[in-house]
Amino acid sequence: MDRRRFISLSASGLLSMALADEMAQLSAKALKNDKEYSIVILGDTHFDTEPASAYHSNYNEKVEWLNRVQRAEFARNGEMWRERCPRLLKRASKLITPDTKMVFQMGDLIQGDCGKGEVHQKMLSDVMNSFKKELGNLPFVTVVGNHDIRGVDAKETYHRYMPQRMSEELGKPIKKTTFSFNIGKDAYIVIDFNHPDDEEVEKLLKETEGARHTFVIIHGPLFPYDSASCRWFYHGKNTPEHTAARRHFRELFAKRNVICLCGHVHTTELADWFGDGGRITQMTMNSVWSKDELGTYTVAYEGAAQYGERRKKIAHNDNGSETTDETPLFDEYRTGLKRYSFSFAAGSYKMHVSKKHISIDFYAGDSMDISHTFELR
Repeated sequence: MDRRRFISLSASGLLSMALADEMAQLSAKALKNDKEYSIVILGDTHFDTEPASAYHSNYNEKVEWLNRVQRAEFARNGEMWRERCPRLLKRASKLITPDTKMVFQMGDLIQGDCGKGEVHQKMLSDVMNSFKKELGNLPFVTVVGNHDIRGVDAKETYHRYMPQRMSEELGKPIKKTTFSFNIGKDAYIVIDFNHPDDEEVEKLLKETEGARHTFVIIHGPLFPYDSASCRWFYHGKNTPEHTAARRHFRELFAKRNVICLCGHVHTTELADWFGDGGRITQMTMNSVWSKDELGTYTVAYEGAAQYGERRKKIAHNDNGSETTDETPLFDEYRTGLKRYSFSFAAGSYKMHVSKKHISIDFYAGDSMDISHTFELR
């Protein structure tokens, strides 16, 4: 922007709008470079603060067991955001290099449970502005998680606020919580797994045909997680309609050789699955550094034979009900699973993308050294 235009716009009060517009144009131009680039990624973050009353003074859950569980989450979040998570975020900021195009966050950006729409929007706005400032003001893309729409008027607030915010980040109109964008010839499809918009996903897949690489960014995964809440995945409900939709989209994604980037269960996992005429590689990421020991990368389960075994040891859900036998669901995926690893570790991630190679470096906690490199493709 030249000096004469700067002075003119300053006088008319339009400077901030003009700067935002030019930043969006520069951002869109930068994304056209597709040869080799990197993206810094955060998993679930559950942003919150102490005291809990800062965002939860209007919280009023009537169900006793849920109230107990959620208040424990407020305490967990406040403690980890007191010191550990700011260190993790500071480490993530140092992963940014000249080839870094964006920062991704895998949903559950905030804790939610605010009890009031205005407070929920403040929580979203506070974390977006804070993370942007810490992470070099790069375009920041987040996908809706279940906590991001949890609480009184939370869903309506998120659906009103975040598409507008994503429009500013990406320099293009975003109208829904399911949307797509490109970095060069690579397609990124962002999916709201809470409320699947199948028609929109089909449309975005068609619009991005011929992409060099196709990435799906989703909070809950494409494959069932080995956890008590294993049905919290894309079309994971145990009904004939959801089972048919799950298998339909699994085939569509496999034929595009999709790389899925997701979160939700607070683990660091890699699953590489072959079937339905193609391949789906799923990377689960976690930035909920709730205990000191999660700042060290240790593999808890590895190999296709281990997939689904952890859940067999979990007898009860959070509400006290007994877990059901989901062996057939895991068996459906186990035969096509060529690589599988599972860790409880939390940290930050850096994805490297080139024509023939995609990898993710994981930094557990605030480690200065790479804890593990996941070779995706």
